[in-house]
Amino acid sequence: MRFLTGQLTARRQEIGARWRRLPAARQALLALAHLRCGDTYAQLAAGFDIGIATVYRYIREAVEALAALAMSLAEAMETIRTKAFVILDGTLLPIDRIAAETPYYSRKHKRHGMNVQVLTDPFGRLRWASPALPGSTHDLTAARQHGIIEALADAELECWADKAYQDAGGPVRVPFRGRRLKRWKRRDNTTHAKIRCLDERAMAIIKGWRLLRKLRCSTNRITDVVKAVLVLHHASA
Repeated sequence: MRFLTGQLTARRQEIGARWRRLPAARQALLALAHLRCGDTYAQLAAGFDIGIATVYRYIREAVEALAALAMSLAEAMETIRTKAFVILDGTLLPIDRIAAETPYYSRKHKRHGMNVQVLTDPFGRLRWASPALPGSTHDLTAARQHGIIEALADAELECWADKAYQDAGGPVRVPFRGRRLKRWKRRDNTTHAKIRCLDERAMAIIKGWRLLRKLRCSTNRITDVVKAVLVLHHASA
């Protein structure tokens, strides 16, 4: 909250805002209540005694201010290229969309959502999250579209991923596929699973922000929300 208050205070000074219904600290609390607890605009309007339109503007301003601070993939690579390896995984952020909107429907998860690719370090700490794509996007397609495979290869950084990234090539290591595997392949898959499961810590951090468990905003704004959450997580680490 102190971090976000500082960012909002700087933003107000930059644009020359003279008066607001809420001071910067209260605006920060408002935005955090929305992101962390998933409180709706109507609930926040009643709790802070302001209009719903004002709640919308304040939250959007806070999210945009935070999203502007998020690292790009190239910047993230500079911070993690010294690690022994990274873990790549995709997650689906549920959204409220009707069944007719097929681009957002994930057949894997049997629900509508947005696909986000996540990079974690060897300890499962969240390092970078990609822009959000429609839920029907395959994980490998999303990784290629974001340039993750090429960035890992350029950084000469080994990456562990699940079977969804089969045929990714380069530095991406995936488990062996098939039912009747040789013993050494089964052992390798067991070791691979023990390493890859560390990314569950990062996924838990993402889903710890209740807003991301059921997004009701425009799909065009979800990328900024994810970036804002990532910035807040790193600020509090």
